[in-house]
Amino acid sequence: MDQQIEKQIRQNFEHLHENGEVSWEEYKTTKYIEEILESYGCETETFQECPGVVGKYGNFDGTVPVVALRADIDALWQEVNGTPCANHSCGHDSHMAMVLGVLYVLHSLKDIKNQVAVKFIFQPAEEKAAGALKMVELGVIEEVDYLFGVHLRPGAEVADGFATPMIGHGATKLMEIEIDGEDAHGARPHLTHNAVNVGTQLVQAINQIRMNPSVPHSVKVTKFHAGGPNTNIIPGKASLSLDLRAQTNEVMEELEEQVDHIFKTIEFQYGTKITVGAINQIAAARTNDEAITVMKGAIESELGEAYTLEPTVTPGGDDFHFYTIKKPELKATMLGLGCDLKPGLHHPQMTFNQDRMLDGTKILTQAVLGVYDIRAELSKLTN
Repeated sequence: MDQQIEKQIRQNFEHLHENGEVSWEEYKTTKYIEEILESYGCETETFQECPGVVGKYGNFDGTVPVVALRADIDALWQEVNGTPCANHSCGHDSHMAMVLGVLYVLHSLKDIKNQVAVKFIFQPAEEKAAGALKMVELGVIEEVDYLFGVHLRPGAEVADGFATPMIGHGATKLMEIEIDGEDAHGARPHLTHNAVNVGTQLVQAINQIRMNPSVPHSVKVTKFHAGGPNTNIIPGKASLSLDLRAQTNEVMEELEEQVDHIFKTIEFQYGTKITVGAINQIAAARTNDEAITVMKGAIESELGEAYTLEPTVTPGGDDFHFYTIKKPELKATMLGLGCDLKPGLHHPQMTFNQDRMLDGTKILTQAVLGVYDIRAELSKLTN
């Protein structure tokens, strides 16, 4: 790869890493990327409703397929070395740097611009499982035929130097639950239903859910708060959080039905109200053989067949898959990049082999050009 392009990729990563922004607040990130896209001849689009930016590069007259690359742009809010901050511990900074790197490589190739139609989608709020749906609502993928994403993978899934042409994320649903009753004096327990008892019954019932073990799934309570500083008050209210996971969308639906049945049963048993508040949900991956084949060829071209893995299944989630849920004819897949990532995704001290961003850039570029059957030309010009 050209040394100047490599330098730009690393500089972009360093800037984005040092200037992370949390979900729905990525306005400086949006501006930074927008300026880069425009400096390389992209037609850009930003949105009044939310942060995020889309760049169009190439020939959009309808004579060639439209290929999109998606990078998530939000960071997590975490305590790092004792200081709360926006922290890119999920690798989104590297995803942005790699997708921008594809633009740099395409721009360096002679006579490519008229042969391709590439959309660069920089999407907000992946960590809130809501950004992809917002991009769909805004019409970003209406003209797109192929969609490629990328995500760093922990070593337990993809070893350093290897890559997989598809990440088989599972479905995720995060729920906020409120038990809504009245407080009572500690000497008069007959006047209320103790929210601690109600919540404990809910936890026990959740833990007793049994479904077919052949498809990975789990449901667990991740927060339980009831009562205040006065120990002589029986709390009527409590708040809980639930985390539901399933490897398929169908099993997730079954899991949701069982949880809903538990809510209704406990409401009837105690005569209290259980309210479901905020919900964040991520769909399981919908695979596309054609997109996977293109990405597999791209990996083999850059890393070699020995370093090309089969599609990888993971219990994690990503809102990338809402694009294919909302547009089933879309040919989409997500590159999984092995990069010696440790201790793990979302760990505040996460590190990875930054040299792998160069591999990821080349693989994504090969995937784009593979759609147009011009991958061989890229090898001649960049190796």
